[in-house]
Amino acid sequence: MAMGINTGILSLTAQRNLSASQSTFAVSIQRLSSGLRINSARDDAAGLAISERFTSQIRGQNQAIRNANDGISMLQTAEGATSTIASNLQRIRELAVQSANSTNSASDRQALQQEVNQLAAEIERISGASEFNGQKIFDQNRNKMTGYADATKDAVLEGLEGGWLENSEDTIRSLYGIQADGAAITIQLSGFTDGVGGVAAYVQATGFDGQGRGTNLTLQVDLADFMPPNLPNGGNAPFYADRIIQHEMVHAVMARATNWQDLTSNNLWFVEGTAEFIHGADERIKADIANVGVGGVVGAINGPSSTSEFYSGGYAAVRYMHSRIKAAGGSGIKDILQYMNQNPGATLDQALANASQGQFASAADFKTQFAANGASFIGTFDLNNTDTGAIGGLDADNGTIKTAADVVNDFGNHSGSDVLSGFTETWEQVSKAGGTGNIQSFQVGANAGQTIDTAIGGMNLGSLGLTGVDITSYDNASLAMRHIDKALDYVNGTRAKLGAQMSRFETAVRNLQVSSENMTASRSRVMDADFAQETAALSRTQILQQAGTAMVAQANQMPRMVLALLR
Repeated sequence: MAMGINTGILSLTAQRNLSASQSTFAVSIQRLSSGLRINSARDDAAGLAISERFTSQIRGQNQAIRNANDGISMLQTAEGATSTIASNLQRIRELAVQSANSTNSASDRQALQQEVNQLAAEIERISGASEFNGQKIFDQNRNKMTGYADATKDAVLEGLEGGWLENSEDTIRSLYGIQADGAAITIQLSGFTDGVGGVAAYVQATGFDGQGRGTNLTLQVDLADFMPPNLPNGGNAPFYADRIIQHEMVHAVMARATNWQDLTSNNLWFVEGTAEFIHGADERIKADIANVGVGGVVGAINGPSSTSEFYSGGYAAVRYMHSRIKAAGGSGIKDILQYMNQNPGATLDQALANASQGQFASAADFKTQFAANGASFIGTFDLNNTDTGAIGGLDADNGTIKTAADVVNDFGNHSGSDVLSGFTETWEQVSKAGGTGNIQSFQVGANAGQTIDTAIGGMNLGSLGLTGVDITSYDNASLAMRHIDKALDYVNGTRAKLGAQMSRFETAVRNLQVSSENMTASRSRVMDADFAQETAALSRTQILQQAGTAMVAQANQMPRMVLALLR
């Protein structure tokens, strides 16, 4: 090795190694003092990028946990308010049950109504005043959230589901002694209209079986004649929605319990007269007598079926048949219908010949007798009292008075889409009321779109369908009970949904906590210093620094050896 003095190679080498050990020593000091393996991008560029992504997720998830807990608090506030509203509804229903009792006078019911008004006002106040962090909890729109979206269909379905169908079937079974055999019937509210004042409803059979019974039955309602349906008593003179439905239910039951083919083909007067007699038709016959006279009504059973007097004539004829059979010791029209029911395929001629107590030999014989005696029989009608002339009532059977408003009981024991025991019902699908409600979106994740949405509907009287709730009469109190039951179903359903959402939030919090914990552990493996490793490195670099310093000193002595050559 050549010996030079201008360049100290050994010194430079020692200095370089000393500088490297000093740099490593500085890194170890920095890591041990900060606790981090990565203190700047130069320590580990990729690791820094990975750790920063972890940090974003961890901090985002920790905030999402706080968001979810805030959501739980808001839902708890909403659930507390709905609990109070449910309690008020329960009390209003209790008052309605009390008001429906006949022991209450008008003043008693007015006193009960005063408490109802106050409870209703409190429901309205709670629905508007319930807030969380200054924001309304409940939807403030007054969109009806119970029942069906279409107001007319809602009211008609309320009548059909709530009592019209059930009580009509019960009355037919009791007074006519017949019931359907479980056949299917479709109930339609759309698809037909001939305008106001035309055909209000009809029962249609598309065919007949081997015994003449109607098949594929449909009860079709024309909503144009049911606006409004005038709940709770079914209508106002001269049209009553509940009586129209009872009329058609007679057709439906007869279609499955008698030889419908014979009746509709040969004795339509009997079909319509029997349907009119179930609820009485004194108002109709009084108007028709004024138009065509008694003789015109009697003779109308042989005329076109499209006239009002045809229905009046049929009603008078069936009532005459009923009266004659009862006078002879029978049960009246019930005997004829039961004979046809118990003897499948039997015609009206056969029923009259065998079940009229010998009064009529055939339908033709009956018509002859009615033509001769019908006018005088109609002359015995009291067309000015409040009784409708319905079977079982005061005028027809010396029973209790059946007025136009109460001849059909509008409140049944069942509700919903399965109210008939003699039929299997298929209902037209009608859109339910309600909407999305007051939508709240909660960010429960670290990234965009990781949300849970909640929708809380309105709780005001309009949303509950209880605007103007009235219990000042038996009918109104009974109707109020039906509406309150729907409102309670909605409120309780909302409470259940709130509870389910709170449970979901709690699950989300637990999941976020686990995820945050695991990602924190992952970030730690990337970012945190390993103290065992770093202290070992520190010891190593300290020794190297000391050795390096010594070697620099030794290398710096090398040029002095050149002096030996110069001596």
